[in-house]
Amino acid sequence: MQTRPAADPDFQKMLRGFSLTTAKILYRMPDHPSLLQTFMWQFADIAPDYPRLMRFLDHWRREVDASIHSVEVMHKGLIAPHEIRMAREVGHLH
Repeated sequence: MQTRPAADPDFQKMLRGFSLTTAKILYRMPDHPSLLQTFMWQFADIAPDYPRLMRFLDHWRREVDASIHSVEVMHKGLIAPHEIRMAREVGHLH
């Protein structure tokens, strides 16, 4: 019996609702409070709750000395389950 190769893990995540997410975080360091700095991060997350981003921001607030000024979130769903149709048989060519 042949086993089919498993689908790409990233593709499987997209089918579960993950989308490409970019977070732009403006923050201030304690030693230079008048200077805004930028941190950009791109990752896969689930909109609109963004659980991965929320865990990261909670970690930042607990562990990083820099204070967050603002967070801008952009996301783009690359694929959705309704965009895929499974075909059992395409046909035969003689």
